[in-house]
Amino acid sequence: MAMKDDDAGASRARLDANMARVEELSQRLVAALSNRKPTPTALSGPDTSLYAKAAQAYWHDWMHNPAKIIEQQVQYWGKTVTHFVEAQQVLAQGKLAAPEDPGPKDKRFANPLWDEHPYFNFIKQQYLINAEAIATAVEQMDDLDPLERRRVSYFAKQIVDMVAPTNFLATNPDALMKAIETDGESLVKGLENLVGDLEANNGELIVRLADESAFEIGRNIATAAGEVIYRNRMMEVIQYAPTTGTVHETPIVLFPPWINKFYILDLKPDNSLIRWIVDQGYTLFVVSWINPDNGYADTGLEDYIQDGYLKAIEIAKEVCGTKQINAVGYCIAGTTLALTLSLLKKRGDKSVKSATFFTALTDFSDQGEFTPFLQEDFASGIESEINAEGILPSFIMARTFSFLRSNDLIYGPAIKSYMMGETPPAFDLLYWNGDGANLPGKMFMQYLRGLCQDNAFAEGRFELMGEVLDVADVDIPLISVATEGDHIAAWKDVYRGVQMMKSRSKTFIVGQSGHIAGIVNPPTKNKYGHYTNEDLSLSPAEWLEGAERHQGSWWPRWEAWLKKRAGKQVEAREPGADSRYPALCPAPGTYVKLKAAQQNH
Repeated sequence: MAMKDDDAGASRARLDANMARVEELSQRLVAALSNRKPTPTALSGPDTSLYAKAAQAYWHDWMHNPAKIIEQQVQYWGKTVTHFVEAQQVLAQGKLAAPEDPGPKDKRFANPLWDEHPYFNFIKQQYLINAEAIATAVEQMDDLDPLERRRVSYFAKQIVDMVAPTNFLATNPDALMKAIETDGESLVKGLENLVGDLEANNGELIVRLADESAFEIGRNIATAAGEVIYRNRMMEVIQYAPTTGTVHETPIVLFPPWINKFYILDLKPDNSLIRWIVDQGYTLFVVSWINPDNGYADTGLEDYIQDGYLKAIEIAKEVCGTKQINAVGYCIAGTTLALTLSLLKKRGDKSVKSATFFTALTDFSDQGEFTPFLQEDFASGIESEINAEGILPSFIMARTFSFLRSNDLIYGPAIKSYMMGETPPAFDLLYWNGDGANLPGKMFMQYLRGLCQDNAFAEGRFELMGEVLDVADVDIPLISVATEGDHIAAWKDVYRGVQMMKSRSKTFIVGQSGHIAGIVNPPTKNKYGHYTNEDLSLSPAEWLEGAERHQGSWWPRWEAWLKKRAGKQVEAREPGADSRYPALCPAPGTYVKLKAAQQNH
């Protein structure tokens, strides 16, 4: 008995100590929250008029088609009452168990207690019944136009996801069990994680997805050998060291997106596209963009093109002694590569021999999953933030992307970190995902207003640098790679833009997986396949129906295409050997190490 008393006493002592730590952390929490700068309310949700329209549409249905509304309600009531009766019947039998039918499966409810324990099972099933009823009600609102319905559906889902029982301690069996097992230690560590994230982001709650202490740029990620050979206010140009004795004469200039850092293409040796390109015998130049502060408020797309694209192309030609280069653009950098090609066409400049686009949109007529964020209320909120800060802080874009997959990128990680007290995983991809960049105010508004909202480039009326740019101006050989599960640049939208380009030689590939994994898909993994179809006159559905599926990575297919446009073999070029462009510092350079938090404040 004394032993048990001793155990209980020790447990109580640990609990008391943890509660004392909670008091100290609570003070830090209040201090961290006081540092938060308010953001425009439009960035946190739609204009209230949207909800008013939804309510009006629901009332209109009630008045003009009451049978439909009654049918919806009866179905909801029936499921709710049946669910309650089944739970009561089991309890009336003296069993502490859930009904025989535990309800539908959902990965958020993986703990067996969600199916076996009557309390947790009742909460789970009722939540899923409620979620289904809300989704059905929104879908069947007749007096709401498709765009408004799409927005209401999105925001309704966000609310439903936010109030999931897994997100609250009292209704999360995993968190409760962990708290009991650790005498409250898990809750204290969770609070420490929460306070740490708030302090690191000046009071803004950004869930840390990866253990940042596990990675160092240039030490265990972004380690491909090379040298920075040029630097200006917009970029550093990295020339990578050859790994073959000879290389193709025509160099490659790769433009990564400036929303994130370029090292997604060089996370580690076994999945590095940068290393793989070099190993195939190419001279590779990669642009590493500056992470802008508010001094870049007036920097526009024209600056990215003039001091980024055109300058990098000029450098590669001079270093390699060639008249042309092969260009690659990823995501927004692919969109801007298309703008650059239109500009070069207007100027009669043939510096680019071929173009490769990775998940690059040029036709924004269908805004896809970004529809909720591209309407005027949200755009005005962005503009207000930019007018105040000069830049779009990285966390706003990161939050926008995260809410498209909120359960995976917000609530799931938050539960593990804040309720379970777990240290985020040492996962390089998630580390990169959290290492975002700010966006210059002028550039982002040109992109948001002129390209996304107005679709001026696809319609041949985007004015920039004294020219009217048109996607149809793109007429050099091109290959475009989209990905099947991409929620940022849907493959069907990418395909439409490629169809508008006037190139005689066009190749379109759809890789399996998403925006990142579908591109970073090394052949050695043999993980994701890809689809091809030479007939680009077809509709997206017809193209996919007639496409041939190939096992494995698309990288070798791309390289076989590129090789035909890369010229003869010449002696390998060492970075920094050209006296006009000496080595300034080793890859990955200095710009890539600038953190958004350092820049914002």
